[in-house]
Amino acid sequence: MCDRYLEIIDQIVDLTLQGKIRSKNQVYRLLEQEIKPGTGEIFERCLQEKLRATEAQLDKKLKATRILRALQTIQGEWERYSQEHQVADALNSAFDQIVAVDLADRLAVLLRLIDPNQNQRFTLNQIQELAKKLEQGGDGELLELAQGLQGGLKAFAAVEPQLISWMYERSGRNLGFGGVVEKISPWPVWAQQVEPLFLGQFFQALAFPEAVSLQTVLTQATRRNWLSLALLLQAIQRGLVAWFDQQPYDLKVGKQLATRTFLTFAVIWSQVSHLLQQLGQTELVNASFQVTLQLLRAFAQREDFPLYGGMFAALGGEYLRYTLTYFDEPLGRLEATSEKAKILTLLGYSQRTLGHYDRALAFHEQAITIARRCQDQRCEIANLNHIARTYGSRKQYQEMVEASQRALILARQLGDRLGETNALINLGYGEVFAAQAVEQYNPDIYESAVYYLRQGVTLAEQVGDRQSQALAYHSLGVAYAVLQQPQEALAVLAKGLDCAQKLGDLYLQGLLYTAIAEAYYSANILTQALIHGCLGMYLLAQIEAQEWRQAAGLITALLAQWGEEIWQQALREGRPQLIALIGVEGYDALGDLLAQYRAG
Repeated sequence: MCDRYLEIIDQIVDLTLQGKIRSKNQVYRLLEQEIKPGTGEIFERCLQEKLRATEAQLDKKLKATRILRALQTIQGEWERYSQEHQVADALNSAFDQIVAVDLADRLAVLLRLIDPNQNQRFTLNQIQELAKKLEQGGDGELLELAQGLQGGLKAFAAVEPQLISWMYERSGRNLGFGGVVEKISPWPVWAQQVEPLFLGQFFQALAFPEAVSLQTVLTQATRRNWLSLALLLQAIQRGLVAWFDQQPYDLKVGKQLATRTFLTFAVIWSQVSHLLQQLGQTELVNASFQVTLQLLRAFAQREDFPLYGGMFAALGGEYLRYTLTYFDEPLGRLEATSEKAKILTLLGYSQRTLGHYDRALAFHEQAITIARRCQDQRCEIANLNHIARTYGSRKQYQEMVEASQRALILARQLGDRLGETNALINLGYGEVFAAQAVEQYNPDIYESAVYYLRQGVTLAEQVGDRQSQALAYHSLGVAYAVLQQPQEALAVLAKGLDCAQKLGDLYLQGLLYTAIAEAYYSANILTQALIHGCLGMYLLAQIEAQEWRQAAGLITALLAQWGEEIWQQALREGRPQLIALIGVEGYDALGDLLAQYRAG
């Protein structure tokens, strides 16, 4: 074959030198006639060989210069030819792969082929071309896949003009993807743009779950309309992430919203998988898992993946439950890569938020094993820090100190400033409470612990990581409270609360409100202790974080100290401040939470 292609190259060169070829398009047409499908690499190798040989003769023959120009023209047209035909070859190959497998496997193969994580992923226009090929395949199963792809493309074309319009209808940064009180979300806006039977109902179920059951909507799921939904949601998610990533007004906020978008759509797919499993739709369950894995892979490949973040907490309790319950299965299908270690990290600290400490430790230990195998030291350090915090939550402070020391050593060896920041915070926090647990008042121990915490605060400010700053201020504030310095505690806790509010992390906000309440209690400013305790209790209960009971305990202590009448009066005085932050529904829910706490 190479000899034949060398002849063709020589012929084109001769015709060019004779003046019979006068345009690049003539060269292109000759290549189109002569190059056989699947032999492009052979032709390119022959052409490169000819170019090298001609370049070597430049000093010896004047004619070689003209030959080289002709060859360079051939090379330019070959590049144009190969680019244009590469897509055609990929589409033909995709069609052949789909046709070659059993009917039950065709959907899975199609999803693998259009996986957005592919190095050369299909554009929406190319997916449209693939749909046309499937439509012409003369097979009812292929036609169903083609119609599914076309339905998704048509739906996204209708949604795309409204992709971000809903963001301008509300203030704040939750943008419909989590928070305590949602005023508007994108789902009803998009529901108006798509066909009402299934796609529209699916969005309505996300917008108004009390009125429209998602499970009822999914009873209508067929291979065709499920595929339309999958393509539509993938296109929406990628469009939103791209838009958030490009926002110049506040790069950090844009990255946070991109992260929240990834998590929201991953949770939706996990929820869909679970409900389809209940409906016995095995093929669509597997397909939903496949889409979930693709999305998680894309998320884990981002440089701003939140190794220390609390974005799951910002999604709210219901989404958080779905996430942790239904991610186990798709995650189990992911091979041991750095991406899997990162996802395990995220699930681990989310488990800690819910008070599932054994499961959190198991996730983090597994993540460390994989991270070491993949030589991802930053991920290993992050998980050591999370293990330290989990031990702190279990009041195992000596183990917390030991894990923090390991993380600190590795972070300093690697130059991981964020890891060092978190290790210092954990180490100082652990030493304070380890000393307190044994009722050992040694000024040197406390001074050393506060030194570590101040170092952590300084580093957190330098790296500009609000998550770490909020955590550092919280830990230092708690330490000051233990040392009976409530005014110093209130000052640093206020800084931490500001960071957590800007970040949108409900978990940290709840912890900080609770710590502020305890500091006010120590300073005998009891009405503010009640107000901040209520805020901490409500926010933490909303995401089902177990620490809500700590705040509830403080509020109950105030009730016992004051009596019902004075307690109710203080609560009424704080009502405007509470409603401004958690709304009327939040204020009304406080009594139910306290009753739940008393009931054990």
